[in-house]
Amino acid sequence: MSTMRKGRDYIARHGETVFNAARRMQGDAPHTPLTRAGFAQADEMGRALRAALGVKPALTLWASPTGRALQTLAIVAEHLALDWRQVRTDERLTEIDMGSWGGRYYAELTAEVGPVVQPGGLLTCAPDGETYDRIAARVSGWLADTDDDAAERLVIMHGISSRVMRGVMTGAPVDACGAPVLPGHPQGTVTMIEGGRETIVHLGTGHAPA
Repeated sequence: MSTMRKGRDYIARHGETVFNAARRMQGDAPHTPLTRAGFAQADEMGRALRAALGVKPALTLWASPTGRALQTLAIVAEHLALDWRQVRTDERLTEIDMGSWGGRYYAELTAEVGPVVQPGGLLTCAPDGETYDRIAARVSGWLADTDDDAAERLVIMHGISSRVMRGVMTGAPVDACGAPVLPGHPQGTVTMIEGGRETIVHLGTGHAPA
């Protein structure tokens, strides 16, 4: 599937949010607004993409329907002189569902259940949350539906779900978590995947694991 996909995908992780700054678990929360640092990271992404692609590139705009992804997209689209209203949203691009752990402080959860951020930055799945194989299934469904798109794609999504989708697209081996994953990138990072190979377009300045 990865080598048969048409065109290139520019996959970006949204900018820092108020939950990131406060060290709270976001999961699939619908709206956790960007911080000033997050807006600055979105500006950096926009400038990098404009330098790489020019003005009004032929891109289909995609985003997770969460507020933080859409806020990031609006800023990036402005740099590219693209109409943010043309964005297509898809629930399959959302972040891992952390169940009842969502919204809680990392420190509080760690004191209660042990480490929730694993070495390498993956999150421990919540007992009532989503598993990594489920994330792989939903992002694979989105990929299958967009394989034959005429235009190339800009996709604004999240830390964990993008790691799984990038892993699926590049044919990464299945990790102990149960899904193919690639290494995590800081918030505000943009990568390009073409023919199953990934290149970093811009490395962001964020630091939160998810």
